[in-house]
Amino acid sequence: MKAYKERALIFRSKRKRYHTLSYGRINIMEKKHSLWYVILIASAAGMAGLLYGFDTAVISGAIGYLQEIYNLSPAMEGWVISCVMIGGVTGVALSGFLSDRWGRKKLLMVSAIFFIISALGSAFAIDVTTLVLARILGGLGIGFASALSVTYISECAPPAIRGRLGSLYQLFTILGISATFYINYGVANSGTYEWGLELGWRWMLGYGTIPGIIFLILLFFIPESPRYLVQKKDEKQALHILQRINGEKVAAKELKEIKASIEVEQSSSAKELLRPGLRMAMGVGIFLALFNQVIGMNAVTYYGPDIFRSVGFENNTEFLATSIIGSVQVVFTIVALLLIDKLGRKKLMAIGSSLMAVFMVLIGAVFYLDLPNAGIFLIIFIAGFTAAFCVSMGPIPWIMIPEIFPNHLRAKAVGIATIFLWGANWAIGQFTPVLINNMGSAFTFWMFAVINVICFIFVMTIVPETKNKSLEEIGQLWKTKEQKENEKQVKEELA
Repeated sequence: MKAYKERALIFRSKRKRYHTLSYGRINIMEKKHSLWYVILIASAAGMAGLLYGFDTAVISGAIGYLQEIYNLSPAMEGWVISCVMIGGVTGVALSGFLSDRWGRKKLLMVSAIFFIISALGSAFAIDVTTLVLARILGGLGIGFASALSVTYISECAPPAIRGRLGSLYQLFTILGISATFYINYGVANSGTYEWGLELGWRWMLGYGTIPGIIFLILLFFIPESPRYLVQKKDEKQALHILQRINGEKVAAKELKEIKASIEVEQSSSAKELLRPGLRMAMGVGIFLALFNQVIGMNAVTYYGPDIFRSVGFENNTEFLATSIIGSVQVVFTIVALLLIDKLGRKKLMAIGSSLMAVFMVLIGAVFYLDLPNAGIFLIIFIAGFTAAFCVSMGPIPWIMIPEIFPNHLRAKAVGIATIFLWGANWAIGQFTPVLINNMGSAFTFWMFAVINVICFIFVMTIVPETKNKSLEEIGQLWKTKEQKENEKQVKEELA
């Protein structure tokens, strides 16, 4: 009997160890499965950046043909390029209300459908008005997607990798810009110049259906945002999604935090951003958004082939030169992602803006001096400017703007800053050809050099460093002396 009990005890012990090992394997498998699941949903949402990148770059290839076909004035040329921003601003402004009503996933799918219709409408446009209307519709879709993509990722991603996954939007944007430059180059080389005037520009714009369809298909495989589900009182489904992403223990904690933050947000108002302290944070956020656009990169992106053509590039080499700049963007955006948590936001923006000012002076000098072999110098200087932009004022504002606001006001503040960003984007697209036509290329680029100097001064004197700081520590940066003293007094009373 004793021997039997001993054998039974050994058996139970082995069975317990086996179950522990089995559960361990299950946990490991779940962890791996969850990681790939998170990467899938973050990449699917981040693909919105590909649409934005495509639309930003594709018009640079088509505008030369459109200018000749329709005899566009500089102002009208700017309008054909910048009209998409009208839709973008509208989409950003409406995205918060509509996504709270319909859900993040559904509105992202609507944005993909709008983009596909826009690409087809642009390709089959019968006149400038039709083209403009199609581009405004595409801008509306991009506005929805640009506002919701990073929001969706931040609401779904595990806290430990939220920052890296959030940067996927910017990376996809740069990949979209670079790939589109090569598409433009390939289409331009597919036939004669006369073929380009008749059909080539239509193919360039029509290729936008491909990233739009890919984006739409991927969205079918992602869940709704857990945060939206909690807002709609579907906590069971929200918990299921969080468990698949984070595991049971972390999911339960995340669910409680989501419920608490929603309660705080529902009782908060955007007027809080005008209070002392937060008013400064809002100002910093707005100016970071503005400098992201007005320092000159989009002038190169929108009008790259025209700029290179003006110094002697021909026979589609202007498209090749623009493609090289796109490759530089990809490489140095990846470099930025590797450096941003090591060197810090402030240092990279200061170095980048100072270098961009120098390169803009040199670019202006190429046009002013009318140098021999100007094309070679122009490629080198624009590549240098692009590299400096991509490690500083390109990705960092997108990362830093959400960091500097408290949780319950973050969505409202980022939405306001993004509206200013889209507005500045429209201004660059609209007025760059007018400035070049009236002031000349040299003075236009020197104007951008001055803006970069102002950006450098702003970064050095006002923008704080947020590297290695918790969100609570960043929040303390904006509190007035009186607020800090009151907090200190309350803590002393409680102690």
